[in-house]
Amino acid sequence: MAGEKCAVSIERIVKRFGKFEALKGVSLCVQEGEIFGLLGPNGAGKTTLLSIISTIMQASSGKASVNGFDVRERPDDVRKSIGMVFQENSLDIDLTARENLWFHARMFQLPDEKIPEKSKEALRLADLEEFADKEIKKFSGGMKRRLEIFRALMHEPKVLFLDEPTLGLDAQTRRTLWEKIRELNQKGMTIILTTHYMEEADELCDRIAIIDHGKIIALDSGEELKKKLKGDSIILETTNNEAFAKKLPKFVKSAKIHDSQLSITLEHAEKHIEQLVLAARKNKISIKSMTVQKPSLEDVFLSFTGKTIREAELDEGEQFSERAKAIRQGLRR
Repeated sequence: MAGEKCAVSIERIVKRFGKFEALKGVSLCVQEGEIFGLLGPNGAGKTTLLSIISTIMQASSGKASVNGFDVRERPDDVRKSIGMVFQENSLDIDLTARENLWFHARMFQLPDEKIPEKSKEALRLADLEEFADKEIKKFSGGMKRRLEIFRALMHEPKVLFLDEPTLGLDAQTRRTLWEKIRELNQKGMTIILTTHYMEEADELCDRIAIIDHGKIIALDSGEELKKKLKGDSIILETTNNEAFAKKLPKFVKSAKIHDSQLSITLEHAEKHIEQLVLAARKNKISIKSMTVQKPSLEDVFLSFTGKTIREAELDEGEQFSERAKAIRQGLRR
């Protein structure tokens, strides 16, 4: 159960790379003992924010503290009190699992007499004891991820940062990793994770901040975010989505077209299916498919941004070259 004290406090954080503003006044409090999710498309600012609160990068303005330590004034204390698992693999692939753990332990100046015990514990928790002396380049993606997570806990941090922890993993491996993350949290670990997987945020997180274009556009538990939509969704494919969207009955609260689908929001969807079919026939429109669903985080994201997370990522991709240019210019200054 999450406590009331902020393990991580962020106040009006802004980050600029040249003229490009990656974060635009972000503020939030991550409570002790909770799993907190930063959900958004690639390029939304999630990793930038994580980089700032883990002292890898400095903010252009604003304040942040972790475990009571200001990230700008006491970065060494912050680093000692956190565990960090990066989006990209940070293991030395030519070393064995045990050698990677020993190297990490020495980096964090663990006493020599504690390193064997801590390494053994990390291997046990990661379910990798029988692979202790195997080179990392022979590991699967899931094995590497488990080792990275429990390596990050060897120096006994209070907060664990996970940047896209299941990116690129298959569904079964992802779920295995979710169980490991839950087990850590049940032991009192505060966990902040970034993800663009809606299901992952919904399954794991006590609270979720949806971030888009450098701003937090919604923050609450997954259930409360979905309740704010106040209705069910029906996803339709018709012979003319644009025309049908203009002729929908009055009981439909909202309608948005994305890809080849028409998404509508309404109360008690099951009661209105027949009326929707009749409305389509009246306007000489055929319904190819119809799916009724309760609100999801995808619907929440669509409601706040007008786009699905996939469409938002495509937009970010189109803007990538301009942003990369701005970042390079900013780093040269």
